[in-house]
Amino acid sequence: MATVAAGSKRGGGRGRKALVAVLDNEANISAGKADAVHSSAQKAKRAPSRSSKAKAAAAAAAAEASPVAAPADEMAELQGMLERLRLEKEKAEEMVRERDEVIRKKEEEIETREKEQERLQAELRKVQRAKEFKPTVSIPLVKSLLEKDQEGDDKGKKKKGKGKAGNERKKPCPAYVLWCKDQWNEIKKENPEADFKEVSNALGAKWKALGAEEKKPYEERYRQDKEAYLQVVGQEKREAEAMKLLEEEQMRWTAKELLEQYLKFRQEAEEGGDGKKGKRKNKKKDKDPAKPKGPMSAYFLFMQERRAALVAEKKNVTEIGKITGEEWKGMTEAQKAPYEKVAKKQKEEYLKQMEVYKQKKTEEAATLEKEEEEQKKILKQEALQLLKKKEKTDNIIKKTKEQRQKKKQENTDPNRPKKPASSFILFSKEVRKQLHEERPGTNNSTMNALISVKWKELSGEEKQMWNDKAAESMAAYKKEVEEYTKAHSSSA
Repeated sequence: MATVAAGSKRGGGRGRKALVAVLDNEANISAGKADAVHSSAQKAKRAPSRSSKAKAAAAAAAAEASPVAAPADEMAELQGMLERLRLEKEKAEEMVRERDEVIRKKEEEIETREKEQERLQAELRKVQRAKEFKPTVSIPLVKSLLEKDQEGDDKGKKKKGKGKAGNERKKPCPAYVLWCKDQWNEIKKENPEADFKEVSNALGAKWKALGAEEKKPYEERYRQDKEAYLQVVGQEKREAEAMKLLEEEQMRWTAKELLEQYLKFRQEAEEGGDGKKGKRKNKKKDKDPAKPKGPMSAYFLFMQERRAALVAEKKNVTEIGKITGEEWKGMTEAQKAPYEKVAKKQKEEYLKQMEVYKQKKTEEAATLEKEEEEQKKILKQEALQLLKKKEKTDNIIKKTKEQRQKKKQENTDPNRPKKPASSFILFSKEVRKQLHEERPGTNNSTMNALISVKWKELSGEEKQMWNDKAAESMAAYKKEVEEYTKAHSSSA
């Protein structure tokens, strides 16, 4: 469009030049015509004719009219052309303005998109940093110990199959079972060929025939075993409850610490979210520095010996491996023997070091297990103390409630005047009767809602009537309270 405008300007300049040229040509033409008329007039004078005067007058009139009419037409044509050029220029300028407006809108849209993209990238970086959150909170010791105990129980169950776990406590045997254990061998001696059912029937009949004095030792033994069993089971149950309480307490502290760490991490992520950080490399599992290094094979010993010479020849790792491999394959058994001897010696030394290392690890594991057992005892004691504290608090709360309830019951006097109903309560009692008659079977919630709506729809005068009734009841209540107080104080 700019080129069109420039063309229109150049066209305007050319138009002006053409107009000057045309005017000059018209002047020349008019001058030439005047000369031609003048020469024709002289010829006419020379040639005598009757109409010489008329022809001279007509020629003079034509000479005077022609130079005026021709420039006027040219001027009109040039003005029309200038008007067309002006219109074209205005159209071109309008098109340029429209195109500039479109370009400006596109630039604004691109700028908005770039800003939105930057914002999304910043949010993405924050989310990526949030994914990298790695808390440093350790699992509570109580939970880890309980999980270990559970794993031990599961292993015991798997070993024994469908049988009971080794740690599960057996219930005491009843008096009859204890007596059967003592009498089983005797019955079996009397009837060696008797099967289990026959022996059981014989023991049952014999037990029924026993007197109370004969059964008493077994019953006493069963009672003692049962008391001991209940005592142990109660203690274990109490310890389990205490450990659970301690675990909940530790988990609350852990959750609090974890939340604090996460909030701190989010704050750091928001503050440093714009900064670009490199990708973190995956950390390899830490090796035990005390563990002996594995021995080298005969081939690796040979390659290590040859490496220095090959590196001096500027060979890379791949070439070194290829060359040493080919050389090792081409060696005889006698040439390989020194390297194999050294490798065998290193392996024997490695096995000795590993024996020492394993022994040390076993001792460390035993020490660690012992420490865990001691820690478990300490935690159990701490848990029991926490349970006692909780039970003490619960007992205090329970006693306080009971005391308040008792005090409230003692203070309640049946002769004391009751507080009267408010204006709304009086109104609701009256309206509830009408609604029950109008709408039988309506539930209480709907009934209460209807009463509230009717109360709100009352005018000020109607509400004042109920307020007056409530005020009368309150005045009567105050008088009764005064009389009751006087009578109660005089009797006291």
